[in-house]
Amino acid sequence: MPVVNLQMTQESDDRAGLHRDAGPGAGEEAEHTHVIIQEIDDQDWGFAGALTDEWRRVNGGG
Repeated sequence: MPVVNLQMTQESDDRAGLHRDAGPGAGEEAEHTHVIIQEIDDQDWGFAGALTDEWRRVNGGG
């Protein structure tokens, strides 16, 4: 029974797709895979030397 732990920013929105695809992505059948999604606030996640919310403002979303 694999467990997939996903950490993502709050603006990510395809949770059903993540749950559906996590099992096959881990080499297992979806019905045998537990998926845990942890939302991380944009102010607590960094990318390219900037906080995610700041990076999105400067780079137009994304």
